[in-house]
Amino acid sequence: MMTPEQIVASHKANVETLFGLTAKAFEGVEKLVELNLSAAKAALDESAHSTQAVLSVKDAQELLAMQANLFQPLAEKTAAYSRHLYDIASGTGSEFTKAMEAQSAVAQKQFAILVETATQNAPAGSEQAVAMMKGAVTAANSAYESVQKAVKQATDMAESNIAAVTQSVTAAPKAAKKK
Repeated sequence: MMTPEQIVASHKANVETLFGLTAKAFEGVEKLVELNLSAAKAALDESAHSTQAVLSVKDAQELLAMQANLFQPLAEKTAAYSRHLYDIASGTGSEFTKAMEAQSAVAQKQFAILVETATQNAPAGSEQAVAMMKGAVTAANSAYESVQKAVKQATDMAESNIAAVTQSVTAAPKAAKKK
């Protein structure tokens, strides 16, 4: 049985975790707003510059050349924006993951203590039931660890895919320009 002090300490830790996660979520939103504001400002500046350049065009060939030169920076900026967006989401998500893993570790430890206490106080002749319960707890912990490993592998694969796509997006216009 948990003492009232342990219950209060547990609730206090949960509230601290909640406020910490809320602060991390707001940090992520702040970064996202900052990214969007800088992207909007850059787009507005570039639009004004492009408009001035189009107004100074003298013939159709110059217009076509200018139009072709606008696509490479656009692709690179889009790829950079996507990468920054992914970095913000990934960073915020990893903070949540760390907090959840820490909470899970504490919960597993408390549950293990509870199971151990229950098995020590089990009546005589219940050894088989106790062994089955311990086996179930061990199996559940193994399944949880397997899920964590699978999520980590999927995250790593997504990061490498995003890096590859970003590189191909920025490399394609450069290769086309060389031809």
